[in-house]
Amino acid sequence: MDLTDKVAVVTGSGQGLGLAYAKDLARHGAAVVINDVNQATADAAVAEITAAGGRAVAIVAPVGSTETARALVTGAVDAFGRLDVMVTNAGILRDKVLWKMTDDDFDAVVGVHLRGTFTCVREAVLKFREQCDGGRIICIGSPAGQRGNFGQTNYSGAKSGIVGMVRTWALELQRAGITANAVCPVAATAMTETVPFLAPYIEGMKNGEPLPDIIRREVGMGSPDDAAGIISFLASDAAADITGQAFAVGGDRLALWSHPELTAVEYHDGGWSADDIAAQWTATFGESVQSVGEEFPEELMAK
Repeated sequence: MDLTDKVAVVTGSGQGLGLAYAKDLARHGAAVVINDVNQATADAAVAEITAAGGRAVAIVAPVGSTETARALVTGAVDAFGRLDVMVTNAGILRDKVLWKMTDDDFDAVVGVHLRGTFTCVREAVLKFREQCDGGRIICIGSPAGQRGNFGQTNYSGAKSGIVGMVRTWALELQRAGITANAVCPVAATAMTETVPFLAPYIEGMKNGEPLPDIIRREVGMGSPDDAAGIISFLASDAAADITGQAFAVGGDRLALWSHPELTAVEYHDGGWSADDIAAQWTATFGESVQSVGEEFPEELMAK
């Protein structure tokens, strides 16, 4: 996997998953723009990459605004001459149940995740189209956006919206040779250690203990490094024909999320009244109703 001629921006890459993505891209030869809201964190990430022989610069700015998006693209071009890959990873959490979530809680999360993805991708695509030789859009989603998650109206809504935008962009950008894909990772980070049944495993991993197979395979969770390879793959020429997809990655598991499909279909001459639906519901639709939320092994939930 040779990314020597590639230049990538990774938002929210000072630590955690974003740093793992940036380090893996750099390890394969790409030049990387690190982005974080903290100067010391961003500088430390750049120092780690350059100490390992990679190329990196830092741009400190909060993701969301068009101004930040333009600064990131301009920073890549000024430092390395071009832009080939945009990885939109920056994110925050403001978890609360619906009736306790404020406007500010909602707007803050949607502003970084959804609007920040939109503004960064738009600026990257403008540069890709100017360069006339394709490009890679890799947007970070979440299982919460695919299946919902308790207490995460803002986060789940934003992550679901990201996958919807990716599918749209895949259609719009195909003729320009630009791919757009989403990656929905599960990794031991500050965002997942708040999940009660995962917390002991994450704490153990911090102490050098290996994660058991039930976590790495059935739950599909591992370290941030476990989720980084798919980013470098999608950035590469090997993924030139892959677009509009949503990947699940974590631990030892790599999978594709399906596109939404109709699961049960019935027809009624003249359309459906409420009484018609009630009469037909159990026979036709009852067994096709799908669960919501992530489904985890029962032995983990019982602990």
